[in-house]
Amino acid sequence: MQRINISVAKGDGIGPEIMDAVLRIFDAAKVPLSYDFIDMGKSVYDRGFTTGMTDAAKVSVESTGILFKGPMETPKGGGVKSINVTARKTWNTHSNIRKFQTIKGVDTVFSKAGIPINLTIVRENIEDTYGGIEHYMTKDVAVSRRIISRPGSEQVIRSAFETALKEGYKKVTCGHKANIMKLTDGMFLNTFYEIAKEYPQLEAEDVIVDALCMKLVYAPQQFECVVLTNLQGDIVSDLCAGLVGGLGFAPSANLGDHIKIFEAVHGTAPDIAGQNMANPTSLLLSGTLMLNQMGLEHYGLAIREALLSAIDKGVHTGDFGADKSNAVGTQEFADAIIAELDLSKITDSDPEKYHKPTMLAENRMMVSSNEVVETVGIDLFIESEQQPDKIAEIVQAHLDADMEVTTITNRGTQVWPEGSVFTDLVDTYIVRIEKNTTAEIKKKKFMEQAIHMYDFLTISSVEMLLTIDGERKYSLAQGQKVNALS
Repeated sequence: MQRINISVAKGDGIGPEIMDAVLRIFDAAKVPLSYDFIDMGKSVYDRGFTTGMTDAAKVSVESTGILFKGPMETPKGGGVKSINVTARKTWNTHSNIRKFQTIKGVDTVFSKAGIPINLTIVRENIEDTYGGIEHYMTKDVAVSRRIISRPGSEQVIRSAFETALKEGYKKVTCGHKANIMKLTDGMFLNTFYEIAKEYPQLEAEDVIVDALCMKLVYAPQQFECVVLTNLQGDIVSDLCAGLVGGLGFAPSANLGDHIKIFEAVHGTAPDIAGQNMANPTSLLLSGTLMLNQMGLEHYGLAIREALLSAIDKGVHTGDFGADKSNAVGTQEFADAIIAELDLSKITDSDPEKYHKPTMLAENRMMVSSNEVVETVGIDLFIESEQQPDKIAEIVQAHLDADMEVTTITNRGTQVWPEGSVFTDLVDTYIVRIEKNTTAEIKKKKFMEQAIHMYDFLTISSVEMLLTIDGERKYSLAQGQKVNALS
Protein backbone atom coordinates (compact mmCIF):
# COMPACT_ATOMS: atom_id res chain seq x y z
CA MET A 1 0.00 0.00 0.00
CA GLN A 2 1.32 3.46 -0.89
CA ARG A 3 2.40 5.53 2.08
CA ILE A 4 0.36 8.60 3.00
CA ASN A 5 2.33 11.70 3.96
CA ILE A 6 1.17 13.66 7.03
CA SER A 7 2.51 16.71 8.83
CA VAL A 8 3.93 16.06 12.31
CA ALA A 9 4.76 18.67 14.95
CA LYS A 10 6.38 17.10 18.00
CA GLY A 11 5.48 19.92 20.36
CA ASP A 12 7.07 21.34 23.49
CA GLY A 13 8.15 19.90 26.84
CA ILE A 14 7.34 16.19 26.84
CA GLY A 15 6.00 16.46 23.29
CA PRO A 16 9.07 15.15 21.41
CA GLU A 17 9.50 12.05 23.57
CA ILE A 18 5.84 10.98 23.54
CA MET A 19 5.64 11.65 19.79
CA ASP A 20 8.75 9.53 19.22
CA ALA A 21 7.16 6.74 21.27
CA VAL A 22 3.90 6.90 19.30
CA LEU A 23 5.61 6.93 15.90
CA ARG A 24 7.72 3.96 16.98
CA ILE A 25 4.49 2.07 17.75
CA PHE A 26 3.10 3.11 14.34
CA ASP A 27 6.24 1.79 12.64
CA ALA A 28 6.00 -1.51 14.54
CA ALA A 29 2.38 -1.83 13.36
CA LYS A 30 3.58 -1.11 9.80
CA VAL A 31 1.17 1.82 9.46
CA PRO A 32 1.61 3.12 5.86
CA LEU A 33 2.50 6.69 6.79
CA SER A 34 5.42 8.99 6.05
CA TYR A 35 6.12 12.13 8.03
CA ASP A 36 6.85 15.73 7.18
CA PHE A 37 8.23 17.11 10.46
CA ILE A 38 7.37 20.79 10.92
CA ASP A 39 8.13 23.58 13.40
CA MET A 40 5.32 24.79 15.65
CA GLY A 41 5.09 25.86 19.29
CA LYS A 42 7.08 27.81 21.86
CA SER A 43 10.45 27.50 20.13
CA VAL A 44 8.91 29.09 17.05
CA TYR A 45 7.47 31.96 19.12
CA ASP A 46 10.91 32.44 20.63
CA ARG A 47 12.37 32.82 17.13
CA GLY A 48 10.04 35.72 16.41
CA PHE A 49 7.11 33.99 14.68
CA THR A 50 4.14 35.52 16.50
CA THR A 51 1.73 32.95 15.05
CA GLY A 52 3.66 30.07 16.63
CA MET A 53 4.24 28.36 13.29
CA THR A 54 6.69 28.84 10.43
CA ASP A 55 5.57 29.57 6.88
CA ALA A 56 6.89 26.16 5.85
CA ALA A 57 4.71 24.50 8.50
CA LYS A 58 1.61 26.21 7.12
CA VAL A 59 2.44 25.09 3.58
CA SER A 60 2.99 21.53 4.76
CA VAL A 61 -0.32 21.20 6.61
CA GLU A 62 -2.28 22.74 3.74
CA SER A 63 -0.62 20.24 1.41
CA THR A 64 -1.10 17.03 3.45
CA GLY A 65 -4.42 17.95 5.08
CA ILE A 66 -3.41 16.12 8.29
CA LEU A 67 -1.60 17.60 11.29
CA PHE A 68 -0.53 15.24 14.08
CA LYS A 69 0.79 17.31 16.97
CA GLY A 70 2.13 16.95 20.45
CA PRO A 71 1.27 19.33 23.31
CA MET A 72 2.37 22.92 22.72
CA GLU A 73 3.03 25.81 25.05
CA THR A 74 1.82 29.33 24.41
CA PRO A 75 4.10 31.94 26.05
CA LYS A 76 2.30 33.84 28.78
CA GLY A 77 1.65 37.55 28.30
CA GLY A 78 2.68 39.69 25.38
CA GLY A 79 -0.65 39.35 23.62
CA VAL A 80 0.33 36.22 21.68
CA LYS A 81 -2.47 33.83 20.77
CA SER A 82 -2.52 30.14 21.65
CA ILE A 83 -0.93 28.13 18.83
CA ASN A 84 -3.45 25.36 19.51
CA VAL A 85 -6.42 27.69 19.00
CA THR A 86 -4.74 29.46 16.07
CA ALA A 87 -4.21 26.17 14.23
CA ARG A 88 -7.82 25.04 14.74
CA LYS A 89 -9.24 28.38 13.60
CA THR A 90 -6.85 29.00 10.70
CA TRP A 91 -7.76 25.71 9.07
CA ASN A 92 -11.43 25.76 10.13
CA THR A 93 -11.37 22.48 12.01
CA HIS A 94 -14.86 23.29 13.19
CA SER A 95 -15.58 20.17 15.25
CA ASN A 96 -13.54 18.95 18.19
CA ILE A 97 -14.27 15.27 18.90
CA ARG A 98 -13.17 13.85 22.25
CA LYS A 99 -14.08 10.28 23.15
CA PHE A 100 -14.11 9.16 26.78
CA GLN A 101 -14.15 5.46 27.63
CA THR A 102 -13.41 3.44 30.72
CA ILE A 103 -9.98 1.81 30.39
CA LYS A 104 -9.46 -1.40 32.34
CA GLY A 105 -6.50 -0.90 34.63
CA VAL A 106 -7.10 2.85 35.04
CA ASP A 107 -8.90 3.14 38.35
CA THR A 108 -11.57 5.81 38.75
CA VAL A 109 -14.57 6.26 41.03
CA PHE A 110 -16.79 4.87 38.28
CA SER A 111 -14.63 1.89 37.34
CA LYS A 112 -14.51 0.86 41.00
CA ALA A 113 -18.31 1.14 41.12
CA GLY A 114 -18.66 -1.01 38.01
CA ILE A 115 -20.15 1.85 35.95
CA PRO A 116 -18.71 1.86 32.41
CA ILE A 117 -18.34 5.20 30.63
CA ASN A 118 -18.59 5.51 26.86
CA LEU A 119 -19.42 9.03 25.73
CA THR A 120 -18.24 11.55 23.16
CA ILE A 121 -18.13 15.32 23.51
CA VAL A 122 -18.41 17.26 20.25
CA ARG A 123 -17.33 20.86 20.76
CA GLU A 124 -17.63 23.80 18.37
CA ASN A 125 -14.05 24.81 17.67
CA ILE A 126 -13.98 28.17 15.85
CA GLU A 127 -16.39 30.70 17.35
CA ASP A 128 -17.68 31.79 20.78
CA THR A 129 -15.33 33.65 23.13
CA TYR A 130 -12.42 31.82 21.49
CA GLY A 131 -12.56 34.49 18.80
CA GLY A 132 -10.42 36.34 21.33
CA ILE A 133 -12.12 39.65 20.43
CA GLU A 134 -11.60 41.75 23.55
CA HIS A 135 -11.29 45.44 24.32
CA TYR A 136 -10.91 47.74 27.26
CA MET A 137 -13.80 50.21 26.96
CA THR A 138 -12.71 52.30 29.94
CA LYS A 139 -10.12 51.96 32.66
CA ASP A 140 -12.52 49.78 34.65
CA VAL A 141 -14.47 47.84 32.01
CA ALA A 142 -13.23 45.17 29.59
CA VAL A 143 -15.51 43.57 27.01
CA SER A 144 -15.29 40.23 25.22
CA ARG A 145 -17.40 39.55 22.14
CA ARG A 146 -19.06 36.16 21.88
CA ILE A 147 -19.73 35.21 18.28
CA ILE A 148 -22.16 32.39 17.44
CA SER A 149 -23.16 31.92 13.80
CA ARG A 150 -25.86 29.75 12.28
CA PRO A 151 -23.51 28.24 9.64
CA GLY A 152 -20.87 27.49 12.29
CA SER A 153 -23.49 25.89 14.51
CA GLU A 154 -24.76 23.79 11.62
CA GLN A 155 -21.27 22.42 10.95
CA VAL A 156 -20.57 21.18 14.46
CA ILE A 157 -24.10 19.94 15.16
CA ARG A 158 -24.14 17.90 11.96
CA SER A 159 -20.74 16.48 12.99
CA ALA A 160 -22.29 15.43 16.30
CA PHE A 161 -25.13 13.53 14.66
CA GLU A 162 -22.75 11.88 12.18
CA THR A 163 -20.43 10.91 15.04
CA ALA A 164 -23.36 9.39 16.93
CA LEU A 165 -24.23 7.25 13.93
CA LYS A 166 -20.63 6.04 13.52
CA GLU A 167 -20.33 5.18 17.20
CA GLY A 168 -23.62 3.33 17.27
CA TYR A 169 -25.19 5.73 19.75
CA LYS A 170 -28.94 6.19 20.05
CA LYS A 171 -29.06 9.73 21.46
CA VAL A 172 -27.52 13.17 20.93
CA THR A 173 -27.69 15.81 23.67
CA CYS A 174 -27.28 19.56 23.17
CA GLY A 175 -25.69 21.32 26.14
CA HIS A 176 -26.46 25.04 26.28
CA LYS A 177 -27.19 28.15 28.36
CA ALA A 178 -30.09 29.43 26.26
CA ASN A 179 -32.03 30.34 29.40
CA ILE A 180 -29.57 33.23 29.89
CA MET A 181 -27.91 33.78 26.51
CA LYS A 182 -31.17 33.71 24.61
CA LEU A 183 -29.85 34.93 21.26
CA THR A 184 -26.43 33.24 21.00
CA ASP A 185 -27.11 29.93 22.72
CA GLY A 186 -30.69 30.29 21.54
CA MET A 187 -29.49 30.20 17.92
CA PHE A 188 -27.31 27.16 18.69
CA LEU A 189 -30.21 25.31 20.32
CA ASN A 190 -32.69 26.15 17.56
CA THR A 191 -30.18 24.97 14.96
CA PHE A 192 -29.73 21.73 16.89
CA TYR A 193 -33.40 20.85 16.67
CA GLU A 194 -33.59 21.84 13.00
CA ILE A 195 -30.73 19.48 12.11
CA ALA A 196 -32.14 16.77 14.39
CA LYS A 197 -35.03 16.45 11.93
CA GLU A 198 -32.55 15.07 9.39
CA TYR A 199 -31.70 12.19 11.77
CA PRO A 200 -35.03 10.67 12.86
CA GLN A 201 -33.28 7.45 13.91
CA LEU A 202 -31.52 9.33 16.74
CA GLU A 203 -33.14 10.76 19.87
CA ALA A 204 -32.45 14.47 20.34
CA GLU A 205 -32.58 16.19 23.73
CA ASP A 206 -31.18 19.32 25.34
CA VAL A 207 -29.99 20.18 28.84
CA ILE A 208 -28.75 23.41 30.43
CA VAL A 209 -24.98 23.18 30.76
CA ASP A 210 -24.78 23.59 34.54
CA ALA A 211 -27.30 20.78 35.00
CA LEU A 212 -25.33 18.77 32.44
CA CYS A 213 -22.16 19.09 34.53
CA MET A 214 -23.99 17.96 37.66
CA LYS A 215 -25.47 14.93 35.87
CA LEU A 216 -22.13 14.00 34.30
CA VAL A 217 -20.58 13.84 37.76
CA TYR A 218 -23.18 11.54 39.31
CA ALA A 219 -24.58 9.63 36.31
CA PRO A 220 -22.36 9.93 33.19
CA GLN A 221 -23.71 6.66 31.82
CA GLN A 222 -26.95 8.39 30.79
CA PHE A 223 -25.13 10.37 28.08
CA GLU A 224 -23.72 9.17 24.75
CA CYS A 225 -22.95 12.09 22.42
CA VAL A 226 -23.07 15.68 23.69
CA VAL A 227 -22.61 18.76 21.47
CA LEU A 228 -21.76 22.18 22.91
CA THR A 229 -20.48 25.63 21.99
CA ASN A 230 -16.75 26.28 22.27
CA LEU A 231 -16.14 27.53 25.82
CA GLN A 232 -18.79 25.33 27.42
CA GLY A 233 -17.48 22.38 25.42
CA ASP A 234 -13.92 23.07 26.57
CA ILE A 235 -14.95 22.96 30.23
CA VAL A 236 -17.26 19.95 29.89
CA SER A 237 -14.73 17.90 27.90
CA ASP A 238 -12.08 18.36 30.60
CA LEU A 239 -14.67 17.41 33.21
CA CYS A 240 -15.30 14.19 31.25
CA ALA A 241 -11.57 13.51 31.08
CA GLY A 242 -11.61 13.46 34.86
CA LEU A 243 -14.28 10.76 34.78
CA VAL A 244 -11.97 8.31 32.96
CA GLY A 245 -8.68 9.09 34.71
CA GLY A 246 -7.53 12.48 33.43
CA LEU A 247 -6.32 14.25 30.31
CA GLY A 248 -3.67 11.59 29.81
CA PHE A 249 -6.41 9.22 28.63
CA ALA A 250 -8.44 11.67 26.51
CA PRO A 251 -7.85 11.61 22.74
CA SER A 252 -8.76 14.62 20.62
CA ALA A 253 -9.60 15.08 16.95
CA ASN A 254 -10.28 18.43 15.27
CA LEU A 255 -12.21 17.88 12.06
CA GLY A 256 -12.65 20.32 9.20
CA ASP A 257 -13.92 20.00 5.68
CA HIS A 258 -10.38 20.15 4.26
CA ILE A 259 -7.87 19.79 7.11
CA LYS A 260 -7.87 17.66 10.28
CA ILE A 261 -5.78 18.01 13.44
CA PHE A 262 -5.12 15.24 15.96
CA GLU A 263 -3.40 16.14 19.20
CA ALA A 264 -2.73 15.47 22.85
CA VAL A 265 -4.72 18.01 24.87
CA HIS A 266 -2.77 17.77 28.12
CA GLY A 267 0.01 20.15 29.11
CA THR A 268 3.66 20.13 28.10
CA ALA A 269 4.88 19.12 31.62
CA PRO A 270 8.29 20.80 31.28
CA ASP A 271 9.23 19.64 34.79
CA ILE A 272 9.55 16.03 33.59
CA ALA A 273 10.59 16.67 29.97
CA GLY A 274 13.46 14.51 28.79
CA GLN A 275 13.28 12.20 31.83
CA ASN A 276 11.52 9.25 30.15
CA MET A 277 8.55 9.63 32.54
CA ALA A 278 5.75 10.97 30.31
CA ASN A 279 2.60 9.02 29.47
CA PRO A 280 2.02 8.81 25.67
CA THR A 281 -1.51 7.33 25.97
CA SER A 282 -3.47 10.46 25.05
CA LEU A 283 -1.35 11.12 21.95
CA LEU A 284 -1.47 7.45 20.94
CA LEU A 285 -5.28 7.34 21.26
CA SER A 286 -5.50 10.57 19.24
CA GLY A 287 -3.35 8.82 16.65
CA THR A 288 -5.81 5.93 16.46
CA LEU A 289 -8.60 8.46 15.84
CA MET A 290 -6.45 9.86 13.03
CA LEU A 291 -6.00 6.42 11.48
CA ASN A 292 -9.75 5.81 11.67
CA GLN A 293 -10.43 9.10 9.86
CA MET A 294 -7.89 8.24 7.16
CA GLY A 295 -9.45 4.88 6.32
CA LEU A 296 -6.78 2.96 8.25
CA GLU A 297 -9.19 1.64 10.90
CA HIS A 298 -7.61 -1.81 11.20
CA TYR A 299 -4.28 -0.30 12.16
CA GLY A 300 -5.99 1.97 14.68
CA LEU A 301 -7.93 -0.93 16.19
CA ALA A 302 -4.86 -3.14 16.51
CA ILE A 303 -2.88 -0.37 18.20
CA ARG A 304 -5.72 0.46 20.60
CA GLU A 305 -6.13 -3.19 21.55
CA ALA A 306 -2.38 -3.50 22.16
CA LEU A 307 -2.46 -0.44 24.40
CA LEU A 308 -5.41 -1.77 26.42
CA SER A 309 -3.79 -5.18 26.71
CA ALA A 310 -0.54 -3.70 28.03
CA ILE A 311 -2.41 -1.60 30.61
CA ASP A 312 -4.56 -4.59 31.59
CA LYS A 313 -1.37 -6.54 32.32
CA GLY A 314 -0.30 -3.85 34.75
CA VAL A 315 2.16 -1.93 32.58
CA HIS A 316 1.89 1.77 33.28
CA THR A 317 3.82 5.02 33.57
CA GLY A 318 4.12 6.79 36.90
CA ASP A 319 1.02 8.97 36.51
CA PHE A 320 -1.42 6.07 36.83
CA GLY A 321 -1.71 2.54 38.14
CA ALA A 322 -2.15 1.23 41.65
CA ASP A 323 1.48 0.26 42.23
CA LYS A 324 3.66 3.28 41.57
CA SER A 325 6.83 1.31 42.39
CA ASN A 326 6.32 -0.77 39.23
CA ALA A 327 5.95 2.21 36.90
CA VAL A 328 7.89 2.09 33.66
CA GLY A 329 9.31 4.85 31.51
CA THR A 330 7.89 6.31 28.30
CA GLN A 331 9.94 4.14 26.00
CA GLU A 332 9.43 0.99 28.06
CA PHE A 333 5.69 1.61 27.94
CA ALA A 334 5.92 1.86 24.16
CA ASP A 335 7.92 -1.40 24.09
CA ALA A 336 5.17 -3.13 26.09
CA ILE A 337 2.51 -1.92 23.65
CA ILE A 338 4.56 -3.09 20.67
CA ALA A 339 4.91 -6.51 22.31
CA GLU A 340 1.11 -6.77 22.45
CA LEU A 341 0.54 -5.89 18.78
CA ASP A 342 -1.30 -8.58 16.81
CA LEU A 343 -0.48 -7.79 13.19
CA SER A 344 -2.73 -10.61 11.98
CA LYS A 345 -5.72 -8.40 12.80
CA ILE A 346 -4.59 -5.76 10.33
CA THR A 347 -6.45 -6.43 7.08
CA ASP A 348 -7.30 -4.30 4.07
CA SER A 349 -8.15 -0.71 4.91
CA ASP A 350 -9.98 1.98 2.99
CA PRO A 351 -7.49 4.73 2.15
CA GLU A 352 -10.08 6.27 -0.17
CA LYS A 353 -11.42 8.02 2.94
CA TYR A 354 -8.30 10.18 2.88
CA HIS A 355 -8.17 13.01 0.37
CA LYS A 356 -5.46 15.63 0.21
CA PRO A 357 -7.00 19.11 0.26
CA THR A 358 -7.42 20.94 -3.02
CA MET A 359 -6.12 24.49 -2.82
CA LEU A 360 -9.06 26.91 -2.84
CA ALA A 361 -9.20 30.02 -5.02
CA GLU A 362 -10.77 32.15 -2.29
CA ASN A 363 -12.30 32.00 1.17
CA ARG A 364 -15.72 30.39 1.36
CA MET A 365 -18.56 32.65 2.52
CA MET A 366 -21.08 30.67 4.57
CA VAL A 367 -24.58 32.18 4.45
CA SER A 368 -27.61 30.16 5.49
CA SER A 369 -30.62 32.51 5.46
CA ASN A 370 -32.37 35.18 3.40
CA GLU A 371 -34.64 36.87 5.94
CA VAL A 372 -35.52 40.58 5.90
CA VAL A 373 -33.16 42.48 8.18
CA GLU A 374 -34.06 45.96 9.46
CA THR A 375 -32.10 48.34 11.67
CA VAL A 376 -34.44 49.76 14.31
CA GLY A 377 -32.08 51.40 16.77
CA ILE A 378 -28.63 51.70 18.22
CA ASP A 379 -26.88 51.02 21.52
CA LEU A 380 -24.34 53.64 22.54
CA PHE A 381 -21.68 52.49 25.00
CA ILE A 382 -20.99 55.59 27.09
CA GLU A 383 -18.03 56.20 29.38
CA SER A 384 -19.32 58.30 32.26
CA GLU A 385 -19.30 58.60 36.04
CA GLN A 386 -22.50 60.66 36.05
CA GLN A 387 -25.86 59.45 37.34
CA PRO A 388 -28.29 57.84 34.86
CA ASP A 389 -30.79 60.73 34.99
CA LYS A 390 -28.09 63.18 33.93
CA ILE A 391 -27.04 61.00 30.97
CA ALA A 392 -30.67 60.66 29.86
CA GLU A 393 -31.10 64.43 30.06
CA ILE A 394 -28.06 65.03 27.83
CA VAL A 395 -29.15 62.46 25.23
CA GLN A 396 -32.75 63.65 25.09
CA ALA A 397 -31.63 67.22 24.56
CA HIS A 398 -29.79 66.28 21.36
CA LEU A 399 -31.96 63.50 19.95
CA ASP A 400 -33.78 63.64 16.60
CA ALA A 401 -37.57 63.82 16.86
CA ASP A 402 -38.14 60.40 15.28
CA MET A 403 -35.98 58.64 17.90
CA GLU A 404 -36.27 58.06 21.64
CA VAL A 405 -34.19 56.76 24.54
CA THR A 406 -35.87 53.55 25.67
CA THR A 407 -33.49 52.35 28.37
CA ILE A 408 -30.13 53.02 29.98
CA THR A 409 -28.30 50.06 31.49
CA ASN A 410 -25.18 49.42 33.52
CA ARG A 411 -23.62 45.95 33.37
CA GLY A 412 -26.82 44.74 31.72
CA THR A 413 -29.21 46.02 34.41
CA GLN A 414 -31.67 48.84 33.68
CA VAL A 415 -30.97 52.01 35.67
CA TRP A 416 -33.22 54.40 33.67
CA PRO A 417 -36.13 55.20 33.28
CA GLU A 418 -36.68 52.84 36.20
CA GLY A 419 -34.17 51.17 38.45
CA SER A 420 -32.92 50.95 42.02
CA VAL A 421 -30.47 53.11 43.93
CA PHE A 422 -29.06 49.84 45.29
CA THR A 423 -27.66 48.93 41.84
CA ASP A 424 -23.92 49.63 41.96
CA LEU A 425 -22.53 51.30 38.83
CA VAL A 426 -19.32 51.12 36.84
CA ASP A 427 -18.16 53.78 34.39
CA THR A 428 -19.74 52.24 31.27
CA TYR A 429 -23.42 52.68 30.42
CA ILE A 430 -25.38 51.45 27.42
CA VAL A 431 -27.83 54.04 26.11
CA ARG A 432 -30.43 52.44 23.86
CA ILE A 433 -31.96 54.65 21.17
CA GLU A 434 -34.85 53.30 19.08
CA LYS A 435 -37.10 54.79 16.44
CA ASN A 436 -40.43 56.03 17.80
CA THR A 437 -42.37 56.17 14.54
CA THR A 438 -43.52 53.61 11.99
CA ALA A 439 -41.47 55.37 9.31
CA GLU A 440 -38.35 53.56 8.15
CA ILE A 441 -35.10 55.02 9.43
CA LYS A 442 -32.00 53.96 7.54
CA LYS A 443 -28.94 52.64 9.36
CA LYS A 444 -26.96 55.68 8.24
CA LYS A 445 -29.21 58.01 10.23
CA PHE A 446 -28.62 56.08 13.43
CA MET A 447 -24.89 56.35 12.84
CA GLU A 448 -25.22 60.09 12.19
CA GLN A 449 -27.09 60.38 15.49
CA ALA A 450 -24.29 58.55 17.27
CA ILE A 451 -21.68 60.86 15.72
CA HIS A 452 -23.71 63.88 16.82
CA MET A 453 -23.68 62.55 20.42
CA TYR A 454 -19.88 62.48 20.38
CA ASP A 455 -19.98 66.24 20.97
CA PHE A 456 -21.68 65.75 24.33
CA LEU A 457 -20.73 62.29 25.63
CA THR A 458 -17.72 59.98 25.52
CA ILE A 459 -18.82 57.08 23.32
CA SER A 460 -16.69 53.94 23.55
CA SER A 461 -18.56 51.78 21.05
CA VAL A 462 -21.82 51.41 19.12
CA GLU A 463 -24.00 48.42 18.32
CA MET A 464 -26.85 48.28 15.80
CA LEU A 465 -30.24 46.92 16.89
CA LEU A 466 -31.79 44.58 14.34
CA THR A 467 -35.07 42.87 13.64
CA ILE A 468 -35.19 39.86 11.33
CA ASP A 469 -38.51 39.24 9.63
CA GLY A 470 -39.99 41.61 12.19
CA GLU A 471 -38.66 39.71 15.22
CA ARG A 472 -36.47 41.53 17.74
CA LYS A 473 -32.89 40.26 17.68
CA TYR A 474 -31.35 42.12 20.59
CA SER A 475 -31.60 41.44 24.29
CA LEU A 476 -33.71 43.34 26.79
CA ALA A 477 -32.09 44.71 29.91
CA GLN A 478 -32.45 43.10 33.30
CA GLY A 479 -35.51 44.82 34.75
CA GLN A 480 -36.67 46.36 31.45
CA LYS A 481 -40.41 46.27 30.74
CA VAL A 482 -41.37 44.71 27.43
CA ASN A 483 -42.58 47.19 24.84
CA ALA A 484 -44.79 46.60 21.82
CA LEU A 485 -41.89 45.71 19.49
CA SER A 486 -40.51 43.18 21.94
